[in-house]
Amino acid sequence: MLLAYIDEIGEPGAFIARNHPRFNTSAAFGYAGFIVPSDSARYFGAIFDTEKRRLFKAEIEAAEHPGRWERKGSSIFRPDTNTRFPHQLRVFNYLVRRIRELGGCLFYYADEKPLGTPAQTRLDVVERETVAMRESLNRIARHADHRNMNVMVMIDQINERQRSERLPKMYAHILGRASDHPEMTRIIEPPMHVDSVLSANIQFADWIAACVARAIDYHVIAESQYGWVAASDAVGAVRGAFTHESKLHLWNRAVADLNHSDVFRKDRPLHPIATGQIVGARIDPNVFRRIKAAAERNHLTGHRAGTDL
Repeated sequence: MLLAYIDEIGEPGAFIARNHPRFNTSAAFGYAGFIVPSDSARYFGAIFDTEKRRLFKAEIEAAEHPGRWERKGSSIFRPDTNTRFPHQLRVFNYLVRRIRELGGCLFYYADEKPLGTPAQTRLDVVERETVAMRESLNRIARHADHRNMNVMVMIDQINERQRSERLPKMYAHILGRASDHPEMTRIIEPPMHVDSVLSANIQFADWIAACVARAIDYHVIAESQYGWVAASDAVGAVRGAFTHESKLHLWNRAVADLNHSDVFRKDRPLHPIATGQIVGARIDPNVFRRIKAAAERNHLTGHRAGTDL
């Protein structure tokens, strides 16, 4: 049997731009983590815990409850991590390699958000979460079927109200889809919610989700501060580590979706360098702002046209 540990990529709210005063958190939403054979799950959790305690020894010893201390992935993957904390990335790469040695792999699924306020994009947060979880489950089930194994899915704990709302939907989706897609029977239970402070594996799923979120940021946002995540070898161990079913679904783009390890490719299909342009050359800020504003208007117009069809 396989165990899949996943956590959220970004958050499901609206997005306009990084410098927007309100809607600035994440340009995509979905789930990411890793899948590992069940007989290796506890062993990997012990490896992660050992490395975490070595990496953050001072912080853990100073914590009120050392056994419940965790470092969130958003704190690991910051704009300056590659220059200020390269040792953290070396540990991350080591852990990814250990997962692969144990017969596991990484996974992600995310949807790029349409640009605009909740009203402009007709945002339904619950529906956005539901769609991303359904797609994640579909793809995890397909991966398990290819390996001729059953799978259990675990996700970071949420509050009881959200859990009670989500669980029936996920159960209905798994059962309802199984009639036409028998691979869904590989998922033997709806996603189980586990408190991350008590699960080393959920904590590492959070690290992976943060890493993927930064790579998506680099590809989707022209002025991203996370170029080092994909445009260097700082997290080179992730390339080739993702399932065949992993995917970033782009919103009304002229280019194809990014699959497998494509979110860590160095070139950016959404923001290509023009022929003859000097790498690193800077455009006039006033011109850039006009181009960006026009792009955002076109992006929103495309969304409206699509919903009216």
